[in-house]
Amino acid sequence: MRVVYWGTYDTGKPRTRILIRGLRENGLEVIECHADVWGGIEDKSQVSSWLKRFHLLFRWLSSYPLLVLRYLRLPKHDVVIIGYMGQLDVLVMWPFAKLRGVPVVWDAFLSLYDTVVEDRNLIGPKHALAKLLFFWEYLSCRAADLIVLDTQAHAGYFTEKFKITGKLIDAVLVGVESDTFPIRPQSSKRVRSNGGLTVLFYGQFIPLHGIETIILAARRAANTPLQWVLIGKGQEESKIRSMLDDHPLPRLKWLPWVPYEELIRWIHRSDICLGIFGNSGKAGRVIPNKVFQILSTGTPLITRDSPAIRELLSPEMPGVFLIPPSDSDALLEALRSFHKQRPKLIGKALYRNVMKDIEPFSIGKKLVGLMGGLQKTFTDARNAQA
Repeated sequence: MRVVYWGTYDTGKPRTRILIRGLRENGLEVIECHADVWGGIEDKSQVSSWLKRFHLLFRWLSSYPLLVLRYLRLPKHDVVIIGYMGQLDVLVMWPFAKLRGVPVVWDAFLSLYDTVVEDRNLIGPKHALAKLLFFWEYLSCRAADLIVLDTQAHAGYFTEKFKITGKLIDAVLVGVESDTFPIRPQSSKRVRSNGGLTVLFYGQFIPLHGIETIILAARRAANTPLQWVLIGKGQEESKIRSMLDDHPLPRLKWLPWVPYEELIRWIHRSDICLGIFGNSGKAGRVIPNKVFQILSTGTPLITRDSPAIRELLSPEMPGVFLIPPSDSDALLEALRSFHKQRPKLIGKALYRNVMKDIEPFSIGKKLVGLMGGLQKTFTDARNAQA
């Protein structure tokens, strides 16, 4: 099968790289027809100045004429894939894919409306921009023949929110670049004589991550040998800074940023890592990159319980601690439970059964299967019209 990966997709996101790599590892020929619009922009909501926004918009829109021209010159192919963020890409591509008689797969990955309006509360639902975002994504869903999300819980949200009927919609897990996040060495798993633990969180400071829960837990554990490390910045940075100014925590270290390739060193140095703790609907529908990366290293994990995480993990798994959202007491209790279990966990190959489902080959295989079903549906529909 030959596929075209088309558009302004963000190669800075592991999701994009994992899907492309996974398809190639499954023997597909992947032709990339790409314009790099998002290079250097980690958190798109933090593009705050009007000058930067105008420059980004101009770069984004002006990339399409050449992208379309390049696409029309490509050899015959079976499927067009629109990667993240493809809300506009899928609308631009729709008539040209129709012209060439190939189906369109949209890796929606997330909803802009959900992110901006419902999760981060950057604007209210009655705001004109909120209505525009909703209508935009409503149309985008109708331009794709197959819509792909990261979890079944997320696919269910799209189906209900955007009234998707008569279309294929399914989920492909985010997965992990396991060679970038290898299993941690045995030397990093020794028990410290003072019983202390290093607890690591990394990610954007956004409501979904529930960093306030981590700070409150660190306050309550101020007299224990726990060492806390936070890596990240973002929307809630000033709020977290204010909490730390009001109640300094000497055992908490905050690094605004580390290069992606250095994250593995921080994970290997830690005894246990933290996922997300937000109480929003979106927090219950997604499994963030960091969870897959932590699993790949074999590091114990605490994260919020949710319909999405249950698609991958269960609390019965060694090294997995699932807690209610926004519950700092439950976070501390999970840390105490881990401390008791830790001697039994040291040296164990945690998450072995999970890893076979989240490496690029397995992620690509799932998408190939979905595209195979799409091709049959697309061909049958075209034959019925002939």
